[in-house]
Amino acid sequence: MADPGLIDLFTTQFSTNLELKLQQMGSKLRGKVREGFHVGKQASPINQIGAIQSMAPAGRFAPLNRVDPTFTRRWVFPTDRELPQLIDSFDTLRTIVDPKSEYVQNAAMAFGRDWDDNLIAASFGTSQTGVDGAAFSAETFNTSSTVANAGFTVVETFGSTSNSGLTVAKLIEARRTFRHYHVDLDSDPVTLVIGSQQESDLLNQVQVVSSEFNERPVLVEGRVTRFMGFDIVVSERLTVTSSARQVIAFAKSGLYLGIWRDVYNRISQRNDLSSEPWQVYSSHTFGSTRTQPGKVLQILCYDQGGADITP
Repeated sequence: MADPGLIDLFTTQFSTNLELKLQQMGSKLRGKVREGFHVGKQASPINQIGAIQSMAPAGRFAPLNRVDPTFTRRWVFPTDRELPQLIDSFDTLRTIVDPKSEYVQNAAMAFGRDWDDNLIAASFGTSQTGVDGAAFSAETFNTSSTVANAGFTVVETFGSTSNSGLTVAKLIEARRTFRHYHVDLDSDPVTLVIGSQQESDLLNQVQVVSSEFNERPVLVEGRVTRFMGFDIVVSERLTVTSSARQVIAFAKSGLYLGIWRDVYNRISQRNDLSSEPWQVYSSHTFGSTRTQPGKVLQILCYDQGGADITP
Protein backbone atom coordinates (compact mmCIF):
# COMPACT_ATOMS: atom_id res chain seq x y z
CA MET A 1 0.00 0.00 0.00
CA ALA A 2 1.43 3.33 -1.07
CA ASP A 3 2.26 5.86 1.60
CA PRO A 4 -0.37 8.60 1.27
CA GLY A 5 1.98 11.22 2.73
CA LEU A 6 0.56 14.68 2.04
CA ILE A 7 -1.25 13.65 -1.15
CA ASP A 8 -4.63 14.27 0.43
CA LEU A 9 -3.62 17.88 1.12
CA PHE A 10 -2.45 18.69 -2.40
CA THR A 11 -4.10 21.93 -3.66
CA THR A 12 -4.77 23.58 -6.98
CA GLN A 13 -3.77 27.23 -7.24
CA PHE A 14 -5.37 29.66 -9.67
CA SER A 15 -4.07 33.06 -10.66
CA THR A 16 -5.64 36.23 -9.32
CA ASN A 17 -4.54 38.11 -12.44
CA LEU A 18 -6.96 39.15 -15.15
CA GLU A 19 -5.59 39.84 -18.64
CA LEU A 20 -7.38 41.52 -21.50
CA LYS A 21 -7.55 39.31 -24.59
CA LEU A 22 -5.88 40.45 -27.80
CA GLN A 23 -7.53 43.57 -29.16
CA GLN A 24 -6.65 47.06 -30.35
CA MET A 25 -5.87 48.74 -27.06
CA GLY A 26 -7.86 51.93 -27.35
CA SER A 27 -7.58 54.71 -29.91
CA LYS A 28 -4.64 55.22 -32.25
CA LEU A 29 -6.02 58.33 -33.93
CA ARG A 30 -7.22 60.54 -31.10
CA GLY A 31 -4.59 63.23 -30.69
CA LYS A 32 -3.71 63.07 -34.39
CA VAL A 33 -6.82 65.06 -35.42
CA ARG A 34 -8.47 68.32 -34.42
CA GLU A 35 -10.73 67.97 -31.41
CA GLY A 36 -13.36 69.99 -29.56
CA PHE A 37 -16.22 69.68 -27.07
CA HIS A 38 -19.86 70.40 -27.87
CA VAL A 39 -23.47 70.39 -26.67
CA GLY A 40 -26.71 70.26 -28.65
CA LYS A 41 -28.13 68.08 -31.40
CA GLN A 42 -25.39 69.13 -33.85
CA ALA A 43 -22.34 71.34 -33.90
CA SER A 44 -20.39 73.45 -36.36
CA PRO A 45 -16.77 73.12 -35.26
CA ILE A 46 -15.33 75.13 -38.15
CA ASN A 47 -16.46 78.27 -39.98
CA GLN A 48 -14.82 78.47 -43.37
CA ILE A 49 -14.18 81.50 -45.58
CA GLY A 50 -13.50 81.12 -49.28
CA ALA A 51 -10.45 82.47 -51.11
CA ILE A 52 -10.72 85.85 -52.81
CA GLN A 53 -8.86 87.43 -55.71
CA SER A 54 -7.55 90.97 -55.99
CA MET A 55 -8.40 93.12 -59.00
CA ALA A 56 -6.96 96.07 -60.89
CA PRO A 57 -8.41 99.49 -60.02
CA ALA A 58 -11.35 100.49 -62.23
CA GLY A 59 -9.79 103.91 -62.87
CA ARG A 60 -9.01 107.20 -61.19
CA PHE A 61 -11.73 108.04 -58.64
CA ALA A 62 -13.90 105.24 -60.05
CA PRO A 63 -16.52 103.60 -57.79
CA LEU A 64 -15.15 100.63 -55.84
CA ASN A 65 -16.23 97.17 -56.89
CA ARG A 66 -16.79 95.27 -53.67
CA VAL A 67 -15.34 91.77 -53.26
CA ASP A 68 -17.35 89.45 -50.98
CA PRO A 69 -15.93 86.12 -49.77
CA THR A 70 -18.14 83.07 -49.44
CA PHE A 71 -18.78 81.52 -46.05
CA THR A 72 -19.81 78.02 -45.04
CA ARG A 73 -19.84 75.75 -42.05
CA ARG A 74 -18.87 72.14 -41.54
CA TRP A 75 -21.23 70.11 -39.35
CA VAL A 76 -20.70 67.21 -36.99
CA PHE A 77 -23.41 65.10 -35.36
CA PRO A 78 -23.28 63.15 -32.09
CA THR A 79 -23.34 59.37 -31.78
CA ASP A 80 -24.21 57.74 -28.44
CA ARG A 81 -22.49 54.55 -27.29
CA GLU A 82 -22.83 52.67 -24.02
CA LEU A 83 -21.51 49.52 -22.36
CA PRO A 84 -23.48 48.15 -19.38
CA GLN A 85 -21.75 45.17 -17.73
CA LEU A 86 -23.12 43.14 -14.81
CA ILE A 87 -21.12 41.27 -12.17
CA ASP A 88 -23.21 38.71 -10.27
CA SER A 89 -22.85 39.10 -6.49
CA PHE A 90 -23.26 35.36 -5.99
CA ASP A 91 -20.44 34.71 -8.45
CA THR A 92 -18.11 37.06 -6.59
CA LEU A 93 -18.52 34.87 -3.49
CA ARG A 94 -17.00 31.98 -5.43
CA THR A 95 -13.86 33.72 -6.68
CA ILE A 96 -10.97 35.66 -5.24
CA VAL A 97 -10.82 37.89 -8.33
CA ASP A 98 -12.46 41.33 -8.29
CA PRO A 99 -12.93 42.20 -11.98
CA LYS A 100 -14.49 45.68 -11.68
CA SER A 101 -11.38 47.65 -12.67
CA GLU A 102 -10.72 45.32 -15.62
CA TYR A 103 -14.32 45.78 -16.76
CA VAL A 104 -13.78 49.56 -16.77
CA GLN A 105 -10.49 49.18 -18.64
CA ASN A 106 -12.08 46.86 -21.20
CA ALA A 107 -14.81 49.43 -21.84
CA ALA A 108 -12.19 52.17 -22.30
CA MET A 109 -10.43 50.08 -24.94
CA ALA A 110 -13.74 49.59 -26.78
CA PHE A 111 -14.49 53.32 -26.69
CA GLY A 112 -11.08 54.09 -28.17
CA ARG A 113 -11.91 51.81 -31.07
CA ASP A 114 -15.24 53.64 -31.45
CA TRP A 115 -13.40 56.92 -32.05
CA ASP A 116 -11.08 55.33 -34.61
CA ASP A 117 -13.90 53.62 -36.49
CA ASN A 118 -15.86 56.87 -36.61
CA LEU A 119 -12.88 58.85 -37.89
CA ILE A 120 -12.04 56.17 -40.49
CA ALA A 121 -15.64 56.23 -41.75
CA ALA A 122 -15.63 60.04 -41.89
CA SER A 123 -12.40 60.12 -43.91
CA PHE A 124 -14.04 58.94 -47.12
CA GLY A 125 -17.69 59.34 -46.12
CA THR A 126 -20.17 62.11 -46.86
CA SER A 127 -19.65 65.38 -44.98
CA GLN A 128 -22.36 67.94 -44.31
CA THR A 129 -21.81 71.62 -45.03
CA GLY A 130 -24.02 74.68 -45.01
CA VAL A 131 -24.42 78.09 -43.42
CA ASP A 132 -27.03 76.87 -40.94
CA GLY A 133 -28.51 73.59 -39.84
CA ALA A 134 -31.69 74.05 -41.87
CA ALA A 135 -30.04 73.62 -45.27
CA PHE A 136 -27.35 70.98 -45.33
CA SER A 137 -25.32 70.25 -48.43
CA ALA A 138 -23.80 66.79 -48.82
CA GLU A 139 -20.14 66.68 -49.82
CA THR A 140 -19.04 63.27 -51.08
CA PHE A 141 -15.43 62.16 -51.25
CA ASN A 142 -13.97 62.51 -54.75
CA THR A 143 -12.46 59.11 -55.57
CA SER A 144 -10.98 60.28 -58.89
CA SER A 145 -7.27 59.71 -59.39
CA THR A 146 -4.84 62.34 -58.18
CA VAL A 147 -3.03 62.04 -61.51
CA ALA A 148 -5.80 64.01 -63.20
CA ASN A 149 -5.32 66.79 -60.60
CA ALA A 150 -9.02 66.51 -59.83
CA GLY A 151 -9.39 63.73 -57.29
CA PHE A 152 -8.05 62.58 -53.96
CA THR A 153 -7.18 58.91 -54.58
CA VAL A 154 -3.74 57.49 -55.31
CA VAL A 155 -4.81 54.50 -57.37
CA GLU A 156 -3.70 50.93 -56.72
CA THR A 157 -1.61 50.78 -59.90
CA PHE A 158 0.19 54.10 -59.40
CA GLY A 159 3.86 53.80 -60.43
CA SER A 160 3.32 50.19 -61.49
CA THR A 161 1.87 48.16 -64.33
CA SER A 162 -0.27 46.13 -61.92
CA ASN A 163 -1.89 46.44 -58.51
CA SER A 164 0.79 47.15 -55.93
CA GLY A 165 1.11 47.58 -52.19
CA LEU A 166 2.31 50.68 -50.40
CA THR A 167 5.31 52.08 -52.25
CA VAL A 168 7.54 55.11 -51.90
CA ALA A 169 6.19 56.30 -55.25
CA LYS A 170 2.66 56.39 -53.80
CA LEU A 171 3.84 58.39 -50.79
CA ILE A 172 5.62 60.87 -53.07
CA GLU A 173 2.37 61.26 -55.03
CA ALA A 174 0.43 61.82 -51.80
CA ARG A 175 2.82 64.60 -50.75
CA ARG A 176 2.61 66.14 -54.24
CA THR A 177 -1.18 66.10 -54.02
CA PHE A 178 -1.16 67.81 -50.62
CA ARG A 179 1.11 70.47 -52.09
CA HIS A 180 -1.13 70.77 -55.14
CA TYR A 181 -4.12 71.58 -52.93
CA HIS A 182 -2.07 74.09 -50.89
CA VAL A 183 -1.91 72.07 -47.67
CA ASP A 184 0.75 73.73 -45.49
CA LEU A 185 2.93 70.74 -44.62
CA ASP A 186 5.23 72.93 -42.54
CA SER A 187 2.56 73.87 -40.00
CA ASP A 188 -0.08 71.15 -40.46
CA PRO A 189 1.32 67.71 -39.50
CA VAL A 190 0.33 64.82 -41.75
CA THR A 191 -0.47 61.28 -40.63
CA LEU A 192 -0.49 58.03 -42.59
CA VAL A 193 -2.80 55.26 -41.34
CA ILE A 194 -1.74 51.87 -42.71
CA GLY A 195 -2.38 48.19 -42.04
CA SER A 196 0.14 45.52 -41.08
CA GLN A 197 0.59 44.52 -44.74
CA GLN A 198 1.49 48.08 -45.70
CA GLU A 199 4.00 48.23 -42.86
CA SER A 200 5.54 45.07 -44.28
CA ASP A 201 5.57 46.68 -47.74
CA LEU A 202 7.59 49.60 -46.38
CA LEU A 203 10.05 47.38 -44.51
CA ASN A 204 10.83 45.58 -47.78
CA GLN A 205 11.85 48.77 -49.61
CA VAL A 206 15.46 49.87 -49.45
CA GLN A 207 14.55 53.57 -49.74
CA VAL A 208 12.73 53.26 -46.43
CA VAL A 209 15.12 51.21 -44.29
CA SER A 210 18.53 52.18 -45.69
CA SER A 211 20.45 55.01 -44.02
CA GLU A 212 21.82 55.90 -47.46
CA PHE A 213 18.44 57.41 -48.37
CA ASN A 214 17.60 58.99 -45.01
CA GLU A 215 19.32 61.66 -42.94
CA ARG A 216 18.23 60.00 -39.70
CA PRO A 217 17.21 56.41 -38.86
CA VAL A 218 13.67 55.54 -39.92
CA LEU A 219 13.34 52.26 -38.03
CA VAL A 220 12.59 52.36 -34.30
CA GLU A 221 12.91 48.84 -32.88
CA GLY A 222 11.91 47.38 -36.23
CA ARG A 223 8.97 49.75 -36.73
CA VAL A 224 8.57 52.55 -39.24
CA THR A 225 7.14 55.39 -37.16
CA ARG A 226 7.88 58.33 -39.46
CA PHE A 227 8.83 58.61 -43.11
CA MET A 228 8.78 61.43 -45.66
CA GLY A 229 7.17 63.74 -43.11
CA PHE A 230 4.31 61.33 -42.32
CA ASP A 231 3.64 60.16 -38.78
CA ILE A 232 2.80 56.50 -39.37
CA VAL A 233 0.03 54.71 -37.46
CA VAL A 234 -0.65 50.99 -37.94
CA SER A 235 -4.31 50.00 -37.63
CA GLU A 236 -6.08 46.81 -38.62
CA ARG A 237 -9.40 48.61 -38.85
CA LEU A 238 -9.02 50.12 -42.34
CA THR A 239 -11.50 49.05 -45.01
CA VAL A 240 -10.54 46.46 -47.64
CA THR A 241 -12.46 46.39 -50.92
CA SER A 242 -11.60 43.84 -53.62
CA SER A 243 -8.13 43.21 -52.13
CA ALA A 244 -7.43 46.96 -51.97
CA ARG A 245 -6.69 48.46 -48.56
CA GLN A 246 -7.99 52.04 -48.22
CA VAL A 247 -4.99 53.68 -46.58
CA ILE A 248 -5.64 57.17 -45.18
CA ALA A 249 -3.28 60.14 -45.44
CA PHE A 250 -4.54 63.28 -43.72
CA ALA A 251 -3.44 66.62 -42.38
CA LYS A 252 -4.27 67.15 -38.70
CA SER A 253 -6.72 69.91 -39.60
CA GLY A 254 -8.38 67.62 -42.17
CA LEU A 255 -10.23 65.40 -39.69
CA TYR A 256 -12.24 66.54 -36.68
CA LEU A 257 -13.40 64.64 -33.60
CA GLY A 258 -16.19 66.28 -31.62
CA ILE A 259 -16.82 65.15 -28.05
CA TRP A 260 -20.22 65.70 -26.47
CA ARG A 261 -19.37 63.51 -23.47
CA ASP A 262 -15.99 61.96 -22.88
CA VAL A 263 -15.69 58.51 -21.32
CA TYR A 264 -18.07 58.22 -18.36
CA ASN A 265 -17.93 55.31 -15.89
CA ARG A 266 -20.16 54.50 -12.95
CA ILE A 267 -20.12 51.42 -10.73
CA SER A 268 -23.37 50.85 -8.83
CA GLN A 269 -25.34 48.01 -7.28
CA ARG A 270 -28.56 46.97 -9.00
CA ASN A 271 -31.09 46.38 -6.22
CA ASP A 272 -33.82 45.72 -8.77
CA LEU A 273 -32.18 42.52 -10.07
CA SER A 274 -31.72 39.10 -8.52
CA SER A 275 -28.49 38.74 -6.50
CA GLU A 276 -28.19 42.55 -6.51
CA PRO A 277 -25.33 42.47 -9.04
CA TRP A 278 -22.76 45.19 -9.51
CA GLN A 279 -23.25 47.17 -12.72
CA VAL A 280 -20.27 48.69 -14.45
CA TYR A 281 -21.84 51.28 -16.73
CA SER A 282 -19.78 53.18 -19.32
CA SER A 283 -20.90 55.59 -22.03
CA HIS A 284 -19.67 58.35 -24.32
CA THR A 285 -21.05 60.61 -27.06
CA PHE A 286 -18.97 61.79 -30.03
CA GLY A 287 -18.95 62.51 -33.75
CA SER A 288 -16.44 63.23 -36.50
CA THR A 289 -16.18 64.74 -39.95
CA ARG A 290 -13.77 65.51 -42.77
CA THR A 291 -13.14 69.25 -42.76
CA GLN A 292 -11.97 70.09 -46.29
CA PRO A 293 -11.40 68.41 -49.64
CA GLY A 294 -7.69 68.02 -50.32
CA LYS A 295 -6.72 67.56 -46.69
CA VAL A 296 -7.63 63.86 -46.68
CA LEU A 297 -6.32 61.45 -49.32
CA GLN A 298 -6.99 57.81 -50.08
CA ILE A 299 -4.10 55.53 -51.07
CA LEU A 300 -5.24 52.20 -52.47
CA CYS A 301 -2.82 49.36 -51.71
CA TYR A 302 -2.99 45.74 -52.77
CA ASP A 303 -3.64 43.66 -49.66
CA GLN A 304 -4.42 39.97 -49.80
CA GLY A 305 -4.85 39.69 -46.04
CA GLY A 306 -8.64 39.66 -46.36
CA ALA A 307 -10.97 40.66 -43.55
CA ASP A 308 -9.36 42.01 -40.42
CA ILE A 309 -9.43 40.33 -37.05
CA THR A 310 -11.63 42.36 -34.72
CA PRO A 311 -11.85 43.84 -32.18
